[in-house]
Amino acid sequence: MSDRRTTPATDRIALERLRGAVDRPAYTAGRPATVIAPVVDLCAAPDGPRERQLLFGAPVTAVDTEGAWTFVEARDDGYCGWLNSGTLAEGLPPATHRVAVPATHVYHHPDIKNGEVMSLSLGARLAVTGTEGRFACLSGGGFVPLVHLSDQPAGDPVEVAELLLGTPYLWGGNSRSGIDCSGLAQTALRACGRNCPGDSDQQFAAMSHEVPLAEIQRGDLLFWRGHVAMATGPDRMIHANGHTMSVAYEGITAALTRIESAGDGAFLGVRRP
Repeated sequence: MSDRRTTPATDRIALERLRGAVDRPAYTAGRPATVIAPVVDLCAAPDGPRERQLLFGAPVTAVDTEGAWTFVEARDDGYCGWLNSGTLAEGLPPATHRVAVPATHVYHHPDIKNGEVMSLSLGARLAVTGTEGRFACLSGGGFVPLVHLSDQPAGDPVEVAELLLGTPYLWGGNSRSGIDCSGLAQTALRACGRNCPGDSDQQFAAMSHEVPLAEIQRGDLLFWRGHVAMATGPDRMIHANGHTMSVAYEGITAALTRIESAGDGAFLGVRRP
């Protein structure tokens, strides 16, 4: 059975590449689009529960529409779901930069005292057309402090994850406003130019380089059933977790004991991305 989360098809229509593999009344090439909201929920059904989130600048392929909702496939990781159609735009230029700090603001003018348009999270992507003083000029209008942007991938996923320390835990979250365990791992790895699926079970399945717990290194991922954390060293990890309801450090031995005693899920092992 195909995984609904990564099958770009509704009951009515599927992407053309699924013809012959998925039976639907109609098929489409899809329409390229870009997320233009700071953060948007990717839902299991129109107006349904959140499964993941997409950030400003995320490229998607629009597959189907129903009322005010559009079914999309995220082009970064193939995750599929419904989002509000008003959060999408077509025909935008490709992103050139990413937000490389926990959060930033888009301003009306290149002046921090002149009012902001919106706030953007770590990992949001922007099309920069030039600079004005200490600000980047955006293709759709607005200005962002240059010091908050980068046009190069980060070098250390642990350093990226640490930027989000203290961020509140949010199931399915992918932003500075709220993030979950797999969202943190994906954000950290993607900032470094590495592919990473959206949910922890997908991440575990995608990473075949198994590492003994005694040989764990910085940047390795620890997996439990339904949970993932990132090692910051041989005896400590960082994770978004429901225990502290935040992104926090925790000793690896202490976490193994705590999670086992709570019965929250079996430890599956360590994987090196």
